[in-house]
Amino acid sequence: MVEFLSDKGLFFREFAPIDKKELGIRKRVDIYFGVDLKNYYIVLLKISQKSRFLQKNVDSLESIVNDLATYKDVNIAKKYLILDTPLCSKAKSKLLELKWSFI
Repeated sequence: MVEFLSDKGLFFREFAPIDKKELGIRKRVDIYFGVDLKNYYIVLLKISQKSRFLQKNVDSLESIVNDLATYKDVNIAKKYLILDTPLCSKAKSKLLELKWSFI
């Protein structure tokens, strides 16, 4: 994962996966938490699913980020999303409105 992100130009001081069970999440999502070179807290979510990523999924992503921010007691400045599925246009516009970045 670190090599993939460095190829995309993203470098971190700290970067580690988060256990979903600690947050009480059962969804098929991989959660990574880190600190970039400018000392901003970031979260990266990797989602692999067979169906299209819809607008209702955006709300669940935001709740995951809020739960993680509460768990770590930090303010998350940057949010990244890696999708292996088609993205609905309404979901894309909502994610861009909420300042998500796509990889």
